[in-house]
Amino acid sequence: MASKAAPTKPDRGAWVGFLIPSVADLLFAALLFGLSCGALGRLLLRDATIGWHIRNGQQMLLTHAITRTDSFSSTMNGKPWFAWEWLYDIVFAVIHHAMGLNGVVFYSAAIIAATFVLTLHLGLRRGGNLLITLFLLILTLGSSAVHFLARPHLLSWLLTVVWFELLDSAAGAPASEQKKRLLWLPIVMLLWVNVHGGFVLGFVLLVVYVAGGVIDYWASRERRDETATWLKRLSGVSALVTAASFINPYTYQLHLHVYRYLTDRFLMDRISEFLSPDFHGAAQQCFAVLVLITIVTVASARKRLSTTHVLVLLVAVYSGFYATRSLPTSALLITLIIAPVISESVAGLRENGDAAAWLSRLASWTRSFGGRMETLEKSLYGHLWLVLVFVLCLWACAHQGRIGSTQFINSYFDDKRFPVEAAEVIAGRGIHGPILSLDYWGGYLIYRLYPETQVVADDRHDLYGDAFLKDYLKAVLVQLGWDEVLDKLHVDWVLMPTDSPLANILRLKAGWESVYEDKTAVLFRRK
Repeated sequence: MASKAAPTKPDRGAWVGFLIPSVADLLFAALLFGLSCGALGRLLLRDATIGWHIRNGQQMLLTHAITRTDSFSSTMNGKPWFAWEWLYDIVFAVIHHAMGLNGVVFYSAAIIAATFVLTLHLGLRRGGNLLITLFLLILTLGSSAVHFLARPHLLSWLLTVVWFELLDSAAGAPASEQKKRLLWLPIVMLLWVNVHGGFVLGFVLLVVYVAGGVIDYWASRERRDETATWLKRLSGVSALVTAASFINPYTYQLHLHVYRYLTDRFLMDRISEFLSPDFHGAAQQCFAVLVLITIVTVASARKRLSTTHVLVLLVAVYSGFYATRSLPTSALLITLIIAPVISESVAGLRENGDAAAWLSRLASWTRSFGGRMETLEKSLYGHLWLVLVFVLCLWACAHQGRIGSTQFINSYFDDKRFPVEAAEVIAGRGIHGPILSLDYWGGYLIYRLYPETQVVADDRHDLYGDAFLKDYLKAVLVQLGWDEVLDKLHVDWVLMPTDSPLANILRLKAGWESVYEDKTAVLFRRK
């Protein structure tokens, strides 16, 4: 008679791999929790642009039509408006309807967390040592903190990483794989062009890869046939990407509008996020350190970087130095390229007889410890804690930020930064006249007061144009002819920071009176 098989014991290793969080899990949970529930929870609402994004999304849901003209501003009412982030606006209007500002902040934090976890994963897959990749990622996080805001550009960060990986992996893939990966680009562009104007970066990277291919074609005779095939495929997919980018509510007119906006010297020289970084700030210093590491890495690399990677690094460094808003995407691209290069150089130090003994030992420890951690990272597949943190935060958002009696998430606009109390007074007193305020307060006022009250100006600078913004600055900065601007714009209500130049002069100006004042803002009415 056959003996019964002994019962198999449960594999403890499998349970350990399922229950213990990986480094990627911890990074995701820390960013998600920190940016939505922790002390940094209100960091994402330092900018009020999300206010008009939410109201625009709600308007489209109500009218079942894509926005094509402005309705938020008294001065631009009915004029053509390119709401190029329309898809983002609709999605976040739905989130806001279901969960309020808590949901908006939570999902913005989730996009940030997903972007950096994906960058970590891709850095390791490209050959980066875990410790080295994490160190570079921390610098990238520091560089990006300057733009941690609940706005559509967060999706551009994520799509930039995806776009670069598709392009770069296709460049070194077999012919059959090249086609599959490149054909994802038009699909990504179809999403990108409808959520943020950063889709332009996708075209910039395409041009960089074409330029790198052309240089390689002329520099390397033995690989000309292979390079020519790559360039043909890249040219073909570029045509598909261009066609996909026209699938938006404004077709080719959106491209012309974005071009005019980005080449407008008056706007580029005055919008703070388009100005060059001030390297006295912590975020900017993190980027400077990343650039210095990049220079040393390229100079000391064991083997020469590809032409395309050098061009991408040049574009990333230049764009980071040119505009503060480019720091996050520039830092992400730099990290993806140099993490494996540094890791390879560190590995080579162990075998370099000319290296100092302490440096060789440090390189050996970094490689061995990082290797063990990477092996452990790959064996932890359960992602239980990542899912648990996400579900708990989502539950809190759906219940006014509470889990039981504990307030976990409490997102709101800071009354020290925005005219929160003044807006309540305006709403309570039924003031319907258009209100002249600071452009960066406009998004909050639209969020709080629309449709009962319109603003005179907000931060949609591409809508208002140079002529209007020159008048606006003349009034706000109390330059010669400021009072004529108020008459020209038919302004009867002014809401300004308490100690601003315009507030100070209106206190003395006959024909104006203060009807409300607090520590943040003062409201004036024309008599």
